[in-house]
Amino acid sequence: MTVIPIGIRLLPSLGGPNSVRTVRYKIFILIFTFLCYTSYHLSRKPISVVKSVLNRNCSVSLDHEDVFNISSHGNNTKWCDWKPFDKDNANSLLGSLDLAYLFAYAVGMFLSGHIAERMNLRIFLSMGMIGSGIMTAMFGMGYFWNIHTIAFYIGVQVIGGLLQSSGWPSVVTCVGNWYGKGKRGLIMGIWNSHTSVGNILGSLIAGIFVNTVWGWSFIVPGIIIASLGVLVFLFMVPTPDEVGCDLPDQSTSTSTKIQHYAEDVSEKSDLEDDPLIESLKSVNRSAEYGSTNSQTSLVSLDKKEKPISLFRALRIPGVIEFSLCLFFAKLVSYTFLYWLPKYIHVKANYDPEKAADISTLFDVGGIFGGIMAGLVSDFTGMRAATCVIMLVISAPVLYIYNLYGSISLAHSIGLSMLCGFFVNGPYALITTAVSADLGTHKVLQGNAKALSTVTAIIDGTGSIGAAVGPLLAGVIESSGWNNVFYMLIASDVMALLLLLRLFYKEMVVHFGRGTAVS
Repeated sequence: MTVIPIGIRLLPSLGGPNSVRTVRYKIFILIFTFLCYTSYHLSRKPISVVKSVLNRNCSVSLDHEDVFNISSHGNNTKWCDWKPFDKDNANSLLGSLDLAYLFAYAVGMFLSGHIAERMNLRIFLSMGMIGSGIMTAMFGMGYFWNIHTIAFYIGVQVIGGLLQSSGWPSVVTCVGNWYGKGKRGLIMGIWNSHTSVGNILGSLIAGIFVNTVWGWSFIVPGIIIASLGVLVFLFMVPTPDEVGCDLPDQSTSTSTKIQHYAEDVSEKSDLEDDPLIESLKSVNRSAEYGSTNSQTSLVSLDKKEKPISLFRALRIPGVIEFSLCLFFAKLVSYTFLYWLPKYIHVKANYDPEKAADISTLFDVGGIFGGIMAGLVSDFTGMRAATCVIMLVISAPVLYIYNLYGSISLAHSIGLSMLCGFFVNGPYALITTAVSADLGTHKVLQGNAKALSTVTAIIDGTGSIGAAVGPLLAGVIESSGWNNVFYMLIASDVMALLLLLRLFYKEMVVHFGRGTAVS
C-alpha cells in the first residue's frame, strides 16, 4: 500500500474537482523537481571554480595586500597553492578528481536506473540528495582539516559521484509519471534549464569564497542540497495515484498504439502473413469499433507492467545512437563545466572570482539553447535533425571562441553565451525530451516502467564521455589550450556523425512521405 508523504498529509487538503487537483500537483512536481536537480548541479560546480586557487602562479594571482608575502618567497611561485596540487602535475591531479567523480557517476547511473524502478522514488531521491550534500561538504572540510592527501579528495569524489547518480533517473521518472506525451520538447527544454541554473548558482556561491576560504565554496552548496533532500522526503509525490490524481495519457489512442507496433514489426519482417501481425491488426480493428474485450485485455496488460532489462532497452530504436551521441555531446559540455573558469583565468588573466562569474554566461546561453532545441523539435517533429543542425553550427563557434573569446570582456561575454547555446542545446534535448520519448516508445506498448532504465542508459553513456572530456583536457592542456579545443571540435563532429542515419530517416519522412500524404 502506498504511503502518502508526511508533509503532504500535514498540508491542508486540496479541494476542487480531481482535474483541478491534478493540475496543481503537476505544477508542484515540475517546480519541485526543478529545484531538486538545480541543487545537484549547484553542488557539482564548485570544483571547477576552486581549481583556480588550488594551483596558480602565486607571483601574479594574489591581491595587492599580499605583496609582502610574494616577495618573501623569492622565486617560489607555488607557495600559496594547496598541496598536493602545487606540483608540475597539478593539472593531471585535478583532472583525476573529475575522472574519479564522473566515472563513479556513470557506473552509478546504470545502477540507479534499476534501483529507481524497484523502490520508492521519494526515499531513493531523498537519500541520494542528503548523501550528496554530506560528501560535497566533506570536500570543503578538507580545507578546515588541513588535508593534503590526494586519496582523501579522490575518495570523496568517488562516493559523491555514486550518490549524485540518484538524481537524474529519479526526477525524469517523476516528471514522466505526471506528464503524458505532448509538447515534451518545449516543456522539458524549459524544465531542463535547472542544469544551467544550478551551474550558475554554484559558480556564484563558490566565487564568493574562492579567494578567501575556499572550503565554504563546497560546504554551502552541500547544505543546500541536503536540506532539499529532507524536503523531498517530506513532500515528494512520485506518482499521481499516491494522492488520488488522474493518471496521464502516455500514448496516443489504443488503436494507434497497436497499429504503430504492427507497423514496426512489419518493417522488421518480410512475412506478410505473420500471425502476430495479423492478430495485432485484428485487435486494432476491434478497438476501433469499441470492443470491450480488447479494452479489458489492454487494461490487464497495463496492470502487469514490469521493469525491462538493459538488453531490451537497448533494442528500442534510437537508444544506442542517441546514447553514443550524448557520449560526445556531454564530453564537450562537461569539459566546459569543469575547465572553463580556469581557461578564462589563464587566457584573459582575470582573477578566479571574476572568471567564475564570466563562466556562468556559458550556462545562460545553454538555457536558451535547450529551450530553442525543444521548441524547434516540437514544431518540426524532428529530434535528431535539430541536434545535428546545432552540432554542425557549434563546431565553428568553438573555434571562434578560442581565437577571439579573450580579446575583451565583450567578446568573452558574447562568445561564451553563443557557445553555451549550441553546445548545450543538443545535450539538453537528448537528456530530456528524447529520453522521455524513447522511454515511452510505441514498441513498449505503454509500459511506463521502462523510463528510468532508458534514461539511465542514455545519460549513463553520456556520463562516461563527461568523465573522459575533463580528463583529456587536464592532460592536453599542458601542450596548449588550442589542442583542447581541437579535441572538443572533433568530439562535436563525432556526435553529429552518429545521428546521420536518424537524421536521414527524419528528412525522408518529413519531406518525402510526409509531403505525399499531405
